[in-house]
Amino acid sequence: METSKTVAESGINLEITFVGRSNVGKSSLLRELFGAKVKVGKRPGVTLRPTHARVSDLLITDMPGFGFMSGVKDRKQDIVKDKTVRYIEDNAERIKIGVLVIDGPSFPEIVDRWDSRDQIPIDVEMFDFLREIGIDTIVAANKMDKVKADDCDDLLDEVAVRLGLEPPWKNWKHIIAPISAKKGDLKALKGLLRDRLHEMKRDDLFKYI
Repeated sequence: METSKTVAESGINLEITFVGRSNVGKSSLLRELFGAKVKVGKRPGVTLRPTHARVSDLLITDMPGFGFMSGVKDRKQDIVKDKTVRYIEDNAERIKIGVLVIDGPSFPEIVDRWDSRDQIPIDVEMFDFLREIGIDTIVAANKMDKVKADDCDDLLDEVAVRLGLEPPWKNWKHIIAPISAKKGDLKALKGLLRDRLHEMKRDDLFKYI
């Protein structure tokens, strides 16, 4: 594992950063995807600072989960969110890919609940933020194993709508990747990551994904 200081000094110029609401399965996804030794816990908010893993010259970063964190005061939650935004801004030149991990089945309901309070849903805010600062963004819709096969397209259409993307979602398969980290079904996400790496002429990193 790498500390933030050693990461800054290492001269790495390629980073993939994973962000998302607490307990959407970011850390479990990273473990499945890269075999990265990141802290995994069932209690929301286990990760309170960026966790780094390195393969070759690629830096993989698991950002703290935003939103509800068990046992963490609201003020600290705001601080964690602010630090996440600041980290991404400070390292935007190095962060070539941002992966926003969402709980696919719950996402439309969560967004609608925020909207009903006239608040910008934090997931949507993060999606827009990553894109606005020029980071190539992928949305990993996790926990899709909980959705019946016949209902997947309808749900993913709803996900696209909440992200401000005109349905059908299949028009956005270069952005939205339905996955199940629990079941090890990461084919869609792996494909999108490899597409990005290929565009960067970094096929040499395929073996790590």
